[in-house]
Amino acid sequence: MTRNIEEITQTVKEASWFIPNIIREMERVLVGQSYLIDRLILGLLTGEHILLEGVPGL
Repeated sequence: MTRNIEEITQTVKEASWFIPNIIREMERVLVGQSYLIDRLILGLLTGEHILLEGVPGL
């Protein structure tokens, strides 16, 4: 069964409806850390480990 790119894109959009809500809540705590938030979401979705580096308190 071959699916075209539009069908795959639509499926991904439907399955990821909750991601903006998670990002919005994380932005309330991790202010100004959009790159970190993106990587945390990526780690969460892939089930991989994430090494957090940075100045304490950020």
